[in-house]
Amino acid sequence: MSALNSVKTPDLAKITYLLISTVAVVMILSYSEQYVIPFIVAMLVWFIIHEAREYLVRIPIVKDRVPVWVQSMFSFLFMNVILFVVGKLLYASMSHLSENLDEYQANLLLALEELDGLAGINVSSQLIDYVTNADLTQYISMMIDTATTLFGDAFLILIYIIFLLIEETVFDKKMEAFYPNDETRKKKFSLLNKMDRNIGQYLLLKTFVSFITGLLSYVVLFLFDIDSPFFWAMLIFVLNYIPTVGSLIATLFPAFFAILQFGELAPFVYILVSVGVIQVVVGNIIEPKMMGNSLNMSSLVVVLSLTIWGAIWGIMGMILSVPITVMMIIVCEEIPSLRFVAVALSESGNLSTDPTVTDNTEDSTED
Repeated sequence: MSALNSVKTPDLAKITYLLISTVAVVMILSYSEQYVIPFIVAMLVWFIIHEAREYLVRIPIVKDRVPVWVQSMFSFLFMNVILFVVGKLLYASMSHLSENLDEYQANLLLALEELDGLAGINVSSQLIDYVTNADLTQYISMMIDTATTLFGDAFLILIYIIFLLIEETVFDKKMEAFYPNDETRKKKFSLLNKMDRNIGQYLLLKTFVSFITGLLSYVVLFLFDIDSPFFWAMLIFVLNYIPTVGSLIATLFPAFFAILQFGELAPFVYILVSVGVIQVVVGNIIEPKMMGNSLNMSSLVVVLSLTIWGAIWGIMGMILSVPITVMMIIVCEEIPSLRFVAVALSESGNLSTDPTVTDNTEDSTED
């Protein structure tokens, strides 16, 4: 009996410690959202810059004659120019939309009346009362507050990226100081390089796929004469980073807006089908061929991570759910005591390599 208790007690203590640690981490992440999210976004942008630099060094003259810091600075400046141009276009698009709010509200009432005629019953009376009494000024104020917050976060993210690029230049020296033993240092570098490669490739390919989706959607919306097609294309581009549900939401937004603009139900169907076809073709044909099975994540894990991180950090948590989970899988895969977590999160239970990071006792012995 005592032997049985001696076996169960450590397991119970480990489970209790794990639960308490999980609750503490969730609380810390939830309360530190405004500080942690900008840093994680900055790290993801740094991954993209690093991946873009990897493509630059494939050019012989760049690899031989251009220093690494110049490559990073070029990638960083190029990305900031793109963001500046996109920001100006978005501001112009949103200004155009705000000028026509009264017209959109009137068109919605017309569309609801058409819905009554098609249904043969008064299904929209409550909706009409809601729309009539809606305070659009409040919603506009909320949008302005959100945009102001995002602008503040963008400045903080910019500062983080600059310091990450500066820190990158001395990272190798710090690793040598942290791990004097060559074998241990190689294992740590292997872990970081694998994380860098997987996340960087995912973000770069996802950005490219989202760009294709946004570009094709822009063409469709422009042909249907939808107001501010650039705004809706950018919204589709951003929402495509959210796995599973992002593409669905991205399809519904411009379709519902078509009702507001034209005051009819038919444009809703046209936009829904057109943009939906683009999402299906890109999401089910182009994206799988480009990404393959590189993430090694279970579909259930993708949905669960989307739910969990969305509950902690909202929309931004949904966008960051896949990169964060990829980091967790790679780290847990390399730590023997946490390898079972990586197996559970993986798609088929097969991990790419054997664990390369030893436990603390082994590291201390080597050092």
